[in-house]
Amino acid sequence: MPRALSTMFQNIIGQNPDFHVTPTDGLLELIFGARGNYTNSPEFLAQDSEVMAKAFKSFCYNGMMGYANALTDKKYLMIKSRGWGTYRGFLNEVYPNPKIVCMVRNLKDIVASYEKIYRKNQLRHDPIRNDAEGRGTTIYKRIDEWMDGRNTIGRAIERLLGIISEGYDDKILFVKAEDLCLYPENTMIRVYEYLGVPHYEHDFDNIQQITTEDDSVYGLTKDLHTIRPKLQLKQSDADTIIPKDAREWLYDRFKWYYTKFDYKK
Repeated sequence: MPRALSTMFQNIIGQNPDFHVTPTDGLLELIFGARGNYTNSPEFLAQDSEVMAKAFKSFCYNGMMGYANALTDKKYLMIKSRGWGTYRGFLNEVYPNPKIVCMVRNLKDIVASYEKIYRKNQLRHDPIRNDAEGRGTTIYKRIDEWMDGRNTIGRAIERLLGIISEGYDDKILFVKAEDLCLYPENTMIRVYEYLGVPHYEHDFDNIQQITTEDDSVYGLTKDLHTIRPKLQLKQSDADTIIPKDAREWLYDRFKWYYTKFDYKK
């Protein structure tokens, strides 16, 4: 989920000298694009399908390995992408039993975070608002826009629902942002156990930022997404940012999310 401490998580993992971590990365888009050509190009369709399937799997796997080896010579690579989970079935075909960690957060706090970014950056035009078309002119309309499947929160929600409905959720490690802040040591023990790699003692009071990315490319006002050096849970201000009826709408509309991850409205 966006605004769910995935950047913080990457930079915590990055303290481990055996790990190379990335900001939001496009490796999935490379092999996903290749899948489209493999599916539709007559040059592949005209050949033996079993041979081509074997060759394509090898192309994807070795392409991923080449990509990884060009990024780092470290033992482990943690690549951040919001698409790995929803395309786990495809990924599993070319990279069996992939390890995927998915960050989640109370939905009202995610929406509140978006609204605060919108309000903070008044000197620049925010693409969520279009006065001529009457889009995004109130917090209610902005929530509608953000929760639409064409925008980041809505798209993430739809992908998450797809993961659950297709039965991949038991193969993915879900980490609540709140748990990472409140119980960092126990949470990271869970992460390392899931990854199957040796545990590392992290310093949660001195987190250096390794990754950088500009969130404006995801539809938010320009924001370089800096992290705080000390891991701590900020008190939720969603109840003051989002009107009560809007919070209740989020809960009623996405009750499965609140239930799945044990969140309160």
